[in-house]
Amino acid sequence: MGSERQDLMKALGVRLRGLRTEAGLTGAVLAQRAGVGQPTVSKVETGRMVPSADVLGRLSRALGLDASTAQEVRDLLVAVEAAPHAVETPIGTALDTVVRAARLVRSFQCVVLPAMLQSAEYARYVFGSAPDATPEGVGRAVADRVERQSLLYEPGRESVFVLTEGVLRTWPGSPALMLAQLDRLLAVESLSTVRLGVIPWRQAVPIMPRHGFTLCDSEAVVIETFRGERMLDDPAEIAAYEDTFRRFEEAAIFESDVRELLLQVMKDFRDLDGPATQ
Repeated sequence: MGSERQDLMKALGVRLRGLRTEAGLTGAVLAQRAGVGQPTVSKVETGRMVPSADVLGRLSRALGLDASTAQEVRDLLVAVEAAPHAVETPIGTALDTVVRAARLVRSFQCVVLPAMLQSAEYARYVFGSAPDATPEGVGRAVADRVERQSLLYEPGRESVFVLTEGVLRTWPGSPALMLAQLDRLLAVESLSTVRLGVIPWRQAVPIMPRHGFTLCDSEAVVIETFRGERMLDDPAEIAAYEDTFRRFEEAAIFESDVRELLLQVMKDFRDLDGPATQ
């Protein structure tokens, strides 16, 4: 992240923390009044998260800011959004921040399962493959990722995932690990807050996928790389990714068709592993 943007994020956080202190509120009380998670308040105040305009508005109203002060913090947010920044961050960091603030998450993946759907053991392989991974760092990252998945169950949120069938058949560890992972996908697919689609290998893709990506509302796109994550917030780029997601979504199967496919892939993994998993 560019130093200018980081400095502005810290300035916004310090200002909001000062206003909360002046109002005599704890972070937990402010979060409750604003209708946001307490981690969101903490991350905004410590300069680790850029709030959306909606989140900032909620915080401003919960703090009872007058018009001039509310405009001051809005101007700080505009300055943050306008500041240039390098966007590579450690794996899990950017995605964790923007997903928590989003009400609509759309993720297309062509190699690795979406972060929000990964079992703990699957995620352990994802984080363990990163350069300079340490057992302690991997353990913390896995715990954070699993904890974040509780967002899937929150009313008022919507998550749409589109995968290629190749994602389901690209596996780390063992067939037994993937059987547990696929069982989790079946459970998540049944949630009213989740839509899970798969582009079967028999279906031609509308465009050649070059990488996976996650859209958070219409505010940001996060792309996972081998070394970290790239977060894009340019409106034109976001619009292009939204159109790309729509095209992949139109090519995918959903509901009973996707459940049938998941069961078939599970059977294939059982056959691969032999009698031990029958």
